[in-house]
Amino acid sequence: MDIKIYVKRVKKDLFENILPFWIKHTTDMEYGGYYGHINNKLKIDACSPKGSIQHSRILWTYSSAYRLYGDPEYLSAAKHAFEFLTRHMIDEDYGGVYMLTDRSGNTYDDKKFCYAHAFAVYGLSEYYRAVKSEEALKAAIEIYTVMQTFFHDKKNKGYIEAYERNWSPTDNFILGVDHQNEKKSMNNHLHVMEAYTNLFRVWKNEELKANLKELIEITYDYILDNETYHFNHFFDEDWNVKSDSYTFGHDIEGSWLILEAAEVLGYENIIDKVRDIAVKMAGAVYTEGIESDGSIFYEGSKKGIINNEKHWWPQAEAVVGFLNAYQISGDEKFLAASLNCWDYIENYIIDKKYGEWFWGIGINNSKLDMEKGGPWKTPYHNGRACMEFLERCKKLEKIK
Repeated sequence: MDIKIYVKRVKKDLFENILPFWIKHTTDMEYGGYYGHINNKLKIDACSPKGSIQHSRILWTYSSAYRLYGDPEYLSAAKHAFEFLTRHMIDEDYGGVYMLTDRSGNTYDDKKFCYAHAFAVYGLSEYYRAVKSEEALKAAIEIYTVMQTFFHDKKNKGYIEAYERNWSPTDNFILGVDHQNEKKSMNNHLHVMEAYTNLFRVWKNEELKANLKELIEITYDYILDNETYHFNHFFDEDWNVKSDSYTFGHDIEGSWLILEAAEVLGYENIIDKVRDIAVKMAGAVYTEGIESDGSIFYEGSKKGIINNEKHWWPQAEAVVGFLNAYQISGDEKFLAASLNCWDYIENYIIDKKYGEWFWGIGINNSKLDMEKGGPWKTPYHNGRACMEFLERCKKLEKIK
């Protein structure tokens, strides 16, 4: 199991498949930004709404790629996302970020979801890291301030899922498919933590530091089940658990994101605590969530596997999460799990005919009939996984 071979394979997919794909096939040169929908055979639905989450994720991906590799084409792609996001998706009247616009940038869905704001902060702060754009940093700080003003639960800690456009309360907190109508969710907090981690890299604000610390503590005190080492999904305002299942993708993603957050925060006692948690979370996924072919199941519960589909993003996160557990523990089983998952991705998830990755695999290794790109599917998970893998492998003795 020569890791140098995997480095070459991951580089090939990142530079010859993932990063070129979105530039070539989804860039809207007429109205700006990126098309809202493209199917597996590269048919574009130009009339589909464009998402702020989608554009923030694309912004993050190409900003990170430019920061790491310096290709001006990546900078151009990042700037294209930045301009559409900041010109059309920020609410100039009430503050915050819209969910969707139409193709030309007119508001299509004006509801305010905390999750969308988190990704805007994530993408904008990464653009600042890449090009030192003061405009991007200013926008990220303004959105962070909105999040703290409206979404932050100052009584019970954490972040409320959603409000109406004018920040009046809503009774509908459902972000997407499989989302329960609860005021707080694991997924929202995971990505607020991710966003605040990135913002704190470039803006050493003491209030932000305290917010990031609170998010890490919330994650291991309220969201993590400290018996099973899975994340609970949904909660009421007082942090009572309102769900009974877990997703292996979020568990393995969270295992490395919480450590990244702790390391950026810089408190040694928290880093030590989270390193232990990260290995235990990866261990739970390793024991319960891996198929014999190296892939990661989608969802489980105390009853066992309840959804055996293999979506693209848990596979991507498993490559990083298991490698992270190996870097912490030195346990070779985690390195093998990371590389085995990449083998599965190459064998089943990468679309060798039309490019990029399929949404996932269903029964009898059939391809799920879902979009190649859209409001949720972007180069964020798989692009980030490749970049994280390559950066982490530079630190491993085996390829020095």
